[in-house]
Amino acid sequence: MKTLLDLDNWNRKEHFLFFKQMQEPFFGVTVEIDCTKAYINCKFLNTSFFVYYLHKTLVAVNAFENFRYRILNTHIYVHDRIDGSATISREDGTFGFSLIEYHPDYSIFEETALAEIERIQSTTGLFTRTFNEENLIHFSAIPWLKFTSLSHARSMTFPDSCPKISFGKMTIDQNGKRTMPMSIHVHHGLMDAMHVGQMVDYFQELMNE
Repeated sequence: MKTLLDLDNWNRKEHFLFFKQMQEPFFGVTVEIDCTKAYINCKFLNTSFFVYYLHKTLVAVNAFENFRYRILNTHIYVHDRIDGSATISREDGTFGFSLIEYHPDYSIFEETALAEIERIQSTTGLFTRTFNEENLIHFSAIPWLKFTSLSHARSMTFPDSCPKISFGKMTIDQNGKRTMPMSIHVHHGLMDAMHVGQMVDYFQELMNE
Protein backbone atom coordinates (compact mmCIF):
# COMPACT_ATOMS: atom_id res chain seq x y z
CA MET A 1 0.00 0.00 0.00
CA LYS A 2 1.09 3.57 -0.58
CA THR A 3 -0.24 7.03 0.23
CA LEU A 4 0.30 10.34 -1.53
CA LEU A 5 2.60 12.74 0.30
CA ASP A 6 1.15 16.23 0.81
CA LEU A 7 3.94 18.06 -1.01
CA ASP A 8 2.58 21.56 -0.36
CA ASN A 9 2.80 21.04 3.40
CA TRP A 10 6.08 19.12 3.37
CA ASN A 11 9.02 21.00 4.88
CA ARG A 12 11.33 19.63 2.17
CA LYS A 13 9.19 20.78 -0.79
CA GLU A 14 11.79 23.30 -1.97
CA HIS A 15 14.57 20.76 -1.60
CA PHE A 16 12.61 18.21 -3.64
CA LEU A 17 11.84 20.65 -6.45
CA PHE A 18 15.49 21.71 -6.56
CA PHE A 19 17.12 18.27 -6.64
CA LYS A 20 14.57 16.46 -8.83
CA GLN A 21 15.51 18.63 -11.82
CA MET A 22 19.14 17.50 -11.71
CA GLN A 23 20.49 15.03 -14.23
CA GLU A 24 22.01 13.03 -11.37
CA PRO A 25 19.90 13.60 -8.23
CA PHE A 26 21.51 10.76 -6.26
CA PHE A 27 24.27 11.17 -3.68
CA GLY A 28 26.19 8.41 -1.97
CA VAL A 29 28.32 7.65 1.05
CA THR A 30 30.40 4.69 2.20
CA VAL A 31 30.68 3.80 5.87
CA GLU A 32 32.32 1.03 7.88
CA ILE A 33 30.03 -1.33 9.77
CA ASP A 34 31.08 -3.38 12.79
CA CYS A 35 29.63 -6.83 12.16
CA THR A 36 31.43 -8.75 14.93
CA LYS A 37 28.33 -9.53 17.03
CA ALA A 38 26.14 -10.09 13.98
CA TYR A 39 28.57 -12.68 12.60
CA ILE A 40 28.65 -14.49 15.96
CA ASN A 41 24.84 -14.46 16.07
CA CYS A 42 24.68 -16.02 12.62
CA LYS A 43 26.96 -18.84 13.69
CA PHE A 44 24.80 -19.42 16.77
CA LEU A 45 21.58 -19.37 14.72
CA ASN A 46 23.14 -21.42 11.90
CA THR A 47 21.85 -18.91 9.39
CA SER A 48 23.22 -17.17 6.31
CA PHE A 49 25.19 -14.03 7.14
CA PHE A 50 24.00 -12.48 3.84
CA VAL A 51 20.32 -13.13 4.65
CA TYR A 52 20.87 -11.88 8.20
CA TYR A 53 22.33 -8.50 7.31
CA LEU A 54 19.89 -8.09 4.42
CA HIS A 55 17.08 -8.46 6.96
CA LYS A 56 18.70 -5.97 9.34
CA THR A 57 19.04 -3.54 6.43
CA LEU A 58 15.36 -3.81 5.59
CA VAL A 59 14.38 -3.44 9.24
CA ALA A 60 16.34 -0.18 9.36
CA VAL A 61 15.06 1.06 6.00
CA ASN A 62 11.43 0.41 6.90
CA ALA A 63 11.86 2.27 10.19
CA PHE A 64 12.48 5.63 8.48
CA GLU A 65 9.78 7.29 6.39
CA ASN A 66 12.18 9.07 4.02
CA PHE A 67 13.51 5.68 2.90
CA ARG A 68 9.95 4.69 2.02
CA TYR A 69 9.37 7.68 -0.28
CA ARG A 70 9.21 6.99 -4.01
CA ILE A 71 8.67 9.38 -6.91
CA LEU A 72 6.00 8.53 -9.46
CA ASN A 73 5.67 11.10 -12.23
CA THR A 74 5.68 14.39 -10.30
CA HIS A 75 4.28 13.00 -7.05
CA ILE A 76 5.86 11.46 -3.96
CA TYR A 77 4.27 8.38 -2.44
CA VAL A 78 4.92 6.87 0.97
CA HIS A 79 4.98 3.07 0.90
CA ASP A 80 3.90 1.01 3.88
CA ARG A 81 6.58 -1.61 3.22
CA ILE A 82 9.89 -1.72 1.38
CA ASP A 83 11.16 -5.02 0.00
CA GLY A 84 14.62 -5.97 -1.22
CA SER A 85 15.76 -6.61 -4.78
CA ALA A 86 19.15 -8.22 -4.26
CA THR A 87 21.55 -9.42 -6.92
CA ILE A 88 21.94 -13.19 -6.48
CA SER A 89 25.03 -14.85 -7.92
CA ARG A 90 25.12 -18.17 -9.75
CA GLU A 91 27.81 -20.81 -10.16
CA ASP A 92 28.43 -19.78 -13.78
CA GLY A 93 29.45 -16.27 -12.68
CA THR A 94 26.23 -14.52 -13.69
CA PHE A 95 23.59 -13.05 -11.41
CA GLY A 96 19.88 -12.35 -11.41
CA PHE A 97 17.67 -9.71 -9.81
CA SER A 98 15.57 -11.10 -6.97
CA LEU A 99 12.49 -9.99 -5.09
CA ILE A 100 12.74 -10.75 -1.37
CA GLU A 101 9.69 -9.56 0.53
CA TYR A 102 10.31 -7.95 3.88
CA HIS A 103 8.85 -9.41 7.05
CA PRO A 104 9.80 -8.24 10.55
CA ASP A 105 9.93 -11.84 11.80
CA TYR A 106 13.38 -13.13 10.84
CA SER A 107 12.37 -16.79 10.61
CA ILE A 108 9.65 -15.95 8.07
CA PHE A 109 11.98 -13.63 6.15
CA GLU A 110 14.75 -16.24 6.11
CA GLU A 111 12.45 -18.87 4.62
CA THR A 112 11.28 -16.46 1.92
CA ALA A 113 14.82 -15.28 1.14
CA LEU A 114 16.32 -18.76 0.87
CA ALA A 115 13.52 -19.89 -1.45
CA GLU A 116 14.06 -16.86 -3.70
CA ILE A 117 17.84 -17.36 -3.74
CA GLU A 118 17.37 -21.00 -4.74
CA ARG A 119 14.91 -19.98 -7.46
CA ILE A 120 17.29 -17.37 -8.92
CA GLN A 121 20.19 -19.83 -8.91
CA SER A 122 18.14 -22.35 -10.90
CA THR A 123 17.24 -19.83 -13.62
CA THR A 124 19.16 -17.84 -16.23
CA GLY A 125 19.16 -14.18 -17.18
CA LEU A 126 18.80 -10.94 -15.23
CA PHE A 127 15.03 -10.65 -15.00
CA THR A 128 13.32 -13.88 -13.99
CA ARG A 129 10.03 -12.52 -12.66
CA THR A 130 7.93 -9.38 -12.73
CA PHE A 131 7.46 -7.20 -9.67
CA ASN A 132 6.66 -3.68 -8.56
CA GLU A 133 9.75 -1.56 -9.18
CA GLU A 134 8.77 1.17 -6.72
CA ASN A 135 8.79 -0.19 -3.16
CA LEU A 136 12.28 -1.66 -3.34
CA ILE A 137 15.82 -1.26 -2.10
CA HIS A 138 18.31 -2.15 -4.82
CA PHE A 139 20.71 -4.34 -2.87
CA SER A 140 24.02 -5.98 -3.72
CA ALA A 141 26.91 -7.74 -2.00
CA ILE A 142 30.46 -7.40 -3.29
CA PRO A 143 32.34 -9.85 -1.05
CA TRP A 144 35.52 -9.73 -3.14
CA LEU A 145 36.36 -6.08 -2.43
CA LYS A 146 36.97 -3.98 0.66
CA PHE A 147 35.93 -0.79 -1.09
CA THR A 148 36.04 2.76 0.25
CA SER A 149 33.69 4.21 -2.37
CA LEU A 150 31.31 2.85 -4.99
CA SER A 151 29.43 4.06 -8.06
CA HIS A 152 26.52 2.45 -9.88
CA ALA A 153 25.62 1.94 -13.52
CA ARG A 154 22.49 4.02 -13.96
CA SER A 155 20.42 5.47 -16.78
CA MET A 156 20.05 9.19 -16.16
CA THR A 157 16.82 9.25 -18.18
CA PHE A 158 15.11 6.50 -16.17
CA PRO A 159 12.94 7.97 -13.36
CA ASP A 160 14.55 6.02 -10.54
CA SER A 161 14.17 6.94 -6.87
CA CYS A 162 14.98 3.63 -5.15
CA PRO A 163 17.88 3.70 -2.67
CA LYS A 164 20.83 1.47 -3.53
CA ILE A 165 22.69 -0.29 -0.73
CA SER A 166 25.79 -2.41 -1.21
CA PHE A 167 28.09 -4.29 1.15
CA GLY A 168 31.72 -5.20 0.55
CA LYS A 169 34.22 -7.73 1.82
CA MET A 170 34.19 -8.57 5.52
CA THR A 171 37.63 -8.36 7.12
CA ILE A 172 38.91 -9.23 10.59
CA ASP A 173 41.63 -7.39 12.50
CA GLN A 174 44.18 -8.76 14.96
CA ASN A 175 41.76 -8.23 17.84
CA GLY A 176 39.01 -10.27 16.21
CA LYS A 177 36.87 -7.28 15.21
CA ARG A 178 34.97 -7.89 11.97
CA THR A 179 34.02 -4.98 9.71
CA MET A 180 32.67 -4.45 6.21
CA PRO A 181 31.99 -1.41 4.02
CA MET A 182 28.42 -0.29 3.41
CA SER A 183 27.62 1.97 0.46
CA ILE A 184 24.34 3.91 0.34
CA HIS A 185 23.07 5.91 -2.64
CA VAL A 186 19.80 7.84 -2.28
CA HIS A 187 17.76 10.44 -4.15
CA HIS A 188 18.62 13.87 -2.71
CA GLY A 189 15.13 15.12 -3.44
CA LEU A 190 13.76 12.62 -0.91
CA MET A 191 16.32 12.84 1.87
CA ASP A 192 19.52 14.42 3.10
CA ALA A 193 22.68 13.15 4.79
CA MET A 194 21.00 13.50 8.19
CA HIS A 195 18.41 10.88 7.24
CA VAL A 196 21.08 8.53 5.92
CA GLY A 197 23.05 8.98 9.13
CA GLN A 198 20.02 8.13 11.25
CA MET A 199 19.37 4.97 9.27
CA VAL A 200 23.03 3.87 9.44
CA ASP A 201 23.16 4.44 13.20
CA TYR A 202 20.05 2.34 13.69
CA PHE A 203 21.36 -0.37 11.38
CA GLN A 204 24.56 -0.53 13.44
CA GLU A 205 22.46 -0.88 16.60
CA LEU A 206 20.62 -3.81 15.02
CA MET A 207 23.90 -5.44 14.03
CA ASN A 208 25.13 -5.05 17.61
CA GLU A 209 22.15 -6.83 19.18
